[in-house]
Amino acid sequence: MYTYHKTSLWLALAAAFALPLSSCDKDDDPSPDNGGGSGAASFSVPTYSDNYVDISSWADHNKWNLANVHDPSVAFFKGKYYMFGTDASYGNAHEGHGHFQGKSSTDLVNWSWNPGIFYDADRPTWILDSLNAIRSRMNLSQLAASDVSFLYWAPVVRVVNISGVEKLRMYYSVVIDNYIKSGKKNTSANYDGSWTERAFIGMCESTDPDKGVWEDKGFVTCSSTDRGRDGWKRSSTSDWNAYFYYNAIDPTYIVTPEGEHWLIHGSWHSGFASLQLDPASGKPLNSLGSPWATTASSLQSRFGRRVATRNSSRWQGSEAPEVIYHDGYYYLFMAYDGLDVPYNTRVARATSVSGPYVDILGTDITSGGECYPIVTHPYKFSGSYGWVGISHCCAFHKSDDENQWFYMSQGRLPANAYNNAYSNALMMGHVRRLVWAPSSASNLSDRWPIALPERYAAVPDYGTLTADSLVGEYEHINLTYKYGKQCEPSSKNLVLNADGSMSGCMTGSWSFDPSSNLLTLGNVVVCVERELDWEASPRHVTLVYAGIGSDKKTTLWGKKILK
Repeated sequence: MYTYHKTSLWLALAAAFALPLSSCDKDDDPSPDNGGGSGAASFSVPTYSDNYVDISSWADHNKWNLANVHDPSVAFFKGKYYMFGTDASYGNAHEGHGHFQGKSSTDLVNWSWNPGIFYDADRPTWILDSLNAIRSRMNLSQLAASDVSFLYWAPVVRVVNISGVEKLRMYYSVVIDNYIKSGKKNTSANYDGSWTERAFIGMCESTDPDKGVWEDKGFVTCSSTDRGRDGWKRSSTSDWNAYFYYNAIDPTYIVTPEGEHWLIHGSWHSGFASLQLDPASGKPLNSLGSPWATTASSLQSRFGRRVATRNSSRWQGSEAPEVIYHDGYYYLFMAYDGLDVPYNTRVARATSVSGPYVDILGTDITSGGECYPIVTHPYKFSGSYGWVGISHCCAFHKSDDENQWFYMSQGRLPANAYNNAYSNALMMGHVRRLVWAPSSASNLSDRWPIALPERYAAVPDYGTLTADSLVGEYEHINLTYKYGKQCEPSSKNLVLNADGSMSGCMTGSWSFDPSSNLLTLGNVVVCVERELDWEASPRHVTLVYAGIGSDKKTTLWGKKILK
């Protein structure tokens, strides 16, 4: 079972802290000269610090805002956006205060803490019961609650209407971090030549998330294998040829336009499973049976058809599926690589929720292959530490505008930022607008979702952008896949000259269509929007762009420099 991503890293950090510690549609107040457009109005610029060490203790949790966000999922319910995520915090400050803690917001900028759902004293009993029932059928010893290591990861929340009652429905992951053979907790001293135990996905519902009132509905699915009941032996801790075919973590949940309900989940092992659900109960539409089979096809017939895989490996650096429906396509977002630094996001699409999913280059990733375009990637603009670990996203549209989409994920500071050896454990929630970028200058109607380079700050609508407002100098970043490396601005800035020519890192001509906010830079087209320059001091509104490079493997990000 995959444990590095969400277990070993956190254990290492905990040990360290035990030591002393959208649609493409210079001034605080923007103006026509600096990209603000006409009719500029003031707004509240977010002032909270990304370096939240000083308020990281539990005593200050009501001041956290977007601090300590990991693997978020967002749903709009009864007038507010609710976000829930994986158990994680700087210095493990959350421990003892409930699992799957949440936040809520009315504007996606300012967030308040929401109570956790489960506490150790009342953890769902069905998890241990289900585990022991499976172990009994495998002729393995029974485990007591005190013997089991429970890990709480990556929920997904959606609004459902059941018999006229609107509810928040959450699917959540609980990982049993014990060895299969002996049942002992996963430590190097306890290694017994077997893989670690399975994960479970459960479901709960709430009509009052502000008070942390949830009704647990129990078992939905669990990790499953195509190697039979007894194929759990592991040759060594260097053996990554995992026992489980489907790893039952990282669920996403979607209701199709036809009213079908689907759960898609998976992490690292063999890809993502798509499991159809009964709308009313939220449970599998068909019986799952025993969580083992002797062939992959037999397993898929019960535990879900595989909709994506990065390669043929059982340890493939792909996790956290998120599926949305937009304009005739299902878009599948995926997190690639490890969470601490390399994390980056890719996207593919399909006309059916179960695939086949195809990337922008035509690669059928349901059958296996690298996926493009890049939605986010580690990066930094000048004068900042930048961000790493930007992935495991949720995607959702604005409550009152189904064409304005957002991307939310964690973002981590790189190591040694602010002279802090543990700064990579600082996890700030990033909300970014998605733009629907043309795949090429010759096919403007073929659109793909790309995140903007700056975080969302609810910048007001200052009116239509003009070509004159785009004239100026930009920091330009080519988001090209570089494992574990931050992409940085080009050595020369991009300059858009008033005569329609470009200089610096790109040459040729440029043009702008104000009716669509599409900026043509030579042979590529990017989307332009107003956002906040988070790296500036003081922070101010500027222009940013995002689009797809001519090779379609590179994403283009840019930010106007205001002088």
